[in-house]
Amino acid sequence: MAGKKYYVVWQGRNTGIYTSWAECEAQTKGYQGASFKSFPTLKDAEQAFKQGKAVRTTQAKAPTLKNAFTSESVEINENSISVDAACSGNPGMMEYQGVSTKTGQVIFHFGPILGTNNIGEFLAIVHALSLLKKKGLNTDIYTDSVTALSWVRNKKANTSLVKNEKTEQVWNMIERAEKWLKDNTYTNKIMKWDTKKHGEIKADFGRK
Repeated sequence: MAGKKYYVVWQGRNTGIYTSWAECEAQTKGYQGASFKSFPTLKDAEQAFKQGKAVRTTQAKAPTLKNAFTSESVEINENSISVDAACSGNPGMMEYQGVSTKTGQVIFHFGPILGTNNIGEFLAIVHALSLLKKKGLNTDIYTDSVTALSWVRNKKANTSLVKNEKTEQVWNMIERAEKWLKDNTYTNKIMKWDTKKHGEIKADFGRK
């Protein structure tokens, strides 16, 4: 019986680490310049993903890494939406927003409500995806949260936030977001913002 493999997608519909070939194939099949590779352990996959190295595939030429996830050579695509969240406490009063990466103009904002920063980051990405799909736009999305990217990729918010009367509103939003991800498809690229290279993401609330 073959051991479990982890699939890194550097260039595809959505970049990231996947735990099955079916998930990897969904992001790369038919995608021009797709770049991906399997690894025997999660540690190896995470290291390769972080390094942002591309590999030559049988389907396409080695990509240029334009817009590749976490690649140090990536230039900012200003025609995009940047999202971020802020939370006072954990949990605490949370809010999130999406802005034009080019101008900083606020496109949407929600909150504050009781939640966590990771939840806010997750909801912000799904909010952007939903808004762009309604408008028929294939606009890229930037986030500085690896956790939120993972939740969106898995279509599940892996939060330990307690469910009670105080958190009912945010839990309703989480469940709607998860349902949207399961019921909808999208081709927008969701990319990790390189804070070390480019500074704080354009949607940052500036409260650090």
